[in-house]
Order: sequence, then structure tokens, then C-alpha cells
Amino acid sequence: MIEARHLRVLRAVATTGSFSAAGRELGCTQPAVSQQMKALESSVGTPLLIRTGREMRLTQAGEALVRHAAGILSGLTAAEEEVAAIAGLRAGRVRLVSFPSGSSTLVPTALAALRAAHPGTRVSLEEAEPPESVEKLRAGDCDIALAFRYEGAAGAEEWDDLVVRPLLTDRLVGLVPEGHRLARAGSVAIGEFAGEPWIAGCPRCRGQLIEVCRGAGFEPRIDFATDDYPAVVGLVGAGLGVAVLPELAIESVRPKGARTVTVEPPVRREIVALTLPDLAQVPAVAATLDRLARAAAR
Repeated sequence: MIEARHLRVLRAVATTGSFSAAGRELGCTQPAVSQQMKALESSVGTPLLIRTGREMRLTQAGEALVRHAAGILSGLTAAEEEVAAIAGLRAGRVRLVSFPSGSSTLVPTALAALRAAHPGTRVSLEEAEPPESVEKLRAGDCDIALAFRYEGAAGAEEWDDLVVRPLLTDRLVGLVPEGHRLARAGSVAIGEFAGEPWIAGCPRCRGQLIEVCRGAGFEPRIDFATDDYPAVVGLVGAGLGVAVLPELAIESVRPKGARTVTVEPPVRREIVALTLPDLAQVPAVAATLDRLARAAAR
């Protein structure tokens, strides 16, 4: 094993022509230089210097090693500088995966603040709903996954192997056309929507809707289903049905032609940022998690 410190000593000896001069250049003693040269020769298994009286010259192996040492040491210096930049948040990248309503609300605020504080840190964004986003994290395809799970939902995910950063609790609200009989109700029991046509969201949210409605004693008639929240709002606004959407989704969409109502009993989902234990120690990832938490606390 060739150590970088030994290469630095060899190069200094080759440049100055003696152990004592190399020691002065490196800021160490002549015996220390001699000891490190012996260690290097032992590592490579062949002599690197020929000592004849006061003169010293390189062997063929020594010349070869000095020739390569410049590139090795300059590469190592570049690597050290790059790592120091990443550790100091002057550089680095974070791959973030988020569900759509998180992408349109929490993520922009968090990333704008991160860029202002650490302009050298680059964040890429991809959209995916959980559990796909969590699978991407475990597979190494992202560094942070913004995810959610419904309170009390059957088969809720286990995240014991991940670092879980709680962000906020997001309540689902009802969405009805402006002319709907319940449009001006302060609070609506979910059972009052029995018999209504429904516009459902993503498969995960659709499953939660069916579970909640069954708990209220009815089976929802789902006429339309779409992952696009603005499309849900547009369909409701056109009078084609009712829906329940997370408050985060309503926050990012102008509900033209539709009104929101409070749904009872409350249905909530926990919004979290997830990462792997080792990744949580990476400065750029830790800084991104902090900015997401601050955005959620606004």
C-alpha cells in the first residue's frame, strides 16, 4: 500500500537531492524523512534511491514512482478540495422525489431558501407517489423522499429502517360545486355524500376514500379518477361530482366554480421527509431536510 505522505516525501527528496533538504522543505527532521523513505521502499518491495556518499539518485523504480506521483498527488488534492466543498455546502447534489401536492407547495419554498443559503448545492426533483417514492429511496435512486401515510389506515407502511422527518399533518377537505346543496355548510359528515358522483384522485387516495366511505356505511360511486389535482377541481367545478382533497392540494389550485367544506370525522395524512441513515449525515441532504421542515412550519 503506497501512502500519499510517502509520495510527497519521495518527490521532495527527488527535487532537493537530499534527506536534510527534503526535511527542511517539508518541515520535518532528516531522520523522519529517512524513516518514511524506508517505509515506502518496504511497501513497494524494491529500492527507490541509491546512496553513494553524499550523493543520492533515483533508481529506475524511483523515477517511475516520481513520474506518477505528480498526477496522483494533484488528483488527491483535487479530491480533497471537492469533498471539502461538499462538506461545507459549497457544492453537492440532492435527488428529491415528491408527491405532486408536495411538489407544488412545500418543495418550491424549501428549495428557494436552500439555493439562497447554499447556491452551490444542486437539487433535482422527480415526482412519484408513495410507496413508489419510498421504494426509490431504498433502491438508491434518490436521496430524500417526500411521502405521506393516512392516520389509522390499514396496512400503513413501516419506515423503521429510514430516518423519518415529520413535516406536517394534512387534513382532507370536501370539494363541491358552488351550487351544491352542501356548498355553504360549515361542516359535513362524510355520510351526507352517499349517492353523490365522486371524482377520485391517485390510486392511494382513491383507496383511502373508499375505506372512509365504507366506514360511513356507503360505497362511493366513482365516475372519474385522475392523478391531476387541477383536473379534479375542474371536474367538481363543472358540477360533475364531489371530491375530497388534501389541504395541500387545494392550496396549490384555484378552485374555480367549487367550494371547500370541512369533512367529519376528520381524515388526516402525515406528511414526512424520508432518507436513509447514512444519507442523513451528508451536509447537503441535512440542509434540504431542514429547509423542508421550515417550509412546512410556515
